[in-house]
Amino acid sequence: MFVDSHCHLDRLKLNESELDNAVNEATLAGVEHMLCVAVSVKEYEQMFDKVKHFKNVSVSCGVHPLHQEDASTANELLRVCSRDEVVAVGETGLDYYYSEDTKAIQLTSFVDHIKTANLLKKPLIIHTRSAQEDTLSLLNAHYERSTGAVLHCFTESLEMAQAAIEMGIYISISGIVTFNSAKELQQTVKKIPLDKLLIETDSPWLAPVPHRGKENQPKHVVDVAKFIAELKGVPLTQLAEQTSHNFYTLFDRVKS
Repeated sequence: MFVDSHCHLDRLKLNESELDNAVNEATLAGVEHMLCVAVSVKEYEQMFDKVKHFKNVSVSCGVHPLHQEDASTANELLRVCSRDEVVAVGETGLDYYYSEDTKAIQLTSFVDHIKTANLLKKPLIIHTRSAQEDTLSLLNAHYERSTGAVLHCFTESLEMAQAAIEMGIYISISGIVTFNSAKELQQTVKKIPLDKLLIETDSPWLAPVPHRGKENQPKHVVDVAKFIAELKGVPLTQLAEQTSHNFYTLFDRVKS
């Protein structure tokens, strides 16, 4: 059985019954659990209302670095993340590729998220793009290893992955790894230890081959898993079992 460790079910362009079908199709494909990740504290309630009836969906809360127009205070972030149903803090992080002009507020927000995660002992979901140095610097300065964290939708260098792994942080791989243009990432994934690896869709974006150009859905995490298993030369069952075990180890408030 597989786990989609990072998706945005509320962002799928589906009505209520269609969303029910999408979750059911994922279950039938062998996806036993999905983590629906918030991109804004202000949108959290709306997201939670859409997915709270699914027994195999968990939720996080945070402010995506590209959604700083929805930035929340540290106290508001702590208040919402303290709710029992919230199993993780994020997604948060730094993105200088798309939005370097908000660098200052991104840095402050990321530190607020790290401190919130440390306080609540809820793992941190980190988005990082073109910000390797600052991401690692802030983690080294503020992150407590016992909190737990994942670099999601990882596309950065092997050196960054290794630095994160040395801090006990997991690396999550999305459908990008299946792209013909992702040769460097594929070589990096080959070298990431299985016991530090997670898989995800980041749906509705980044549909893997052979679904490019279509809206991504959690069921497609199986295609990500198949590609990585072949890439690493391990049985699909082993990859599924290990990445699922890693997920439940990191997100220990989720019941397997």
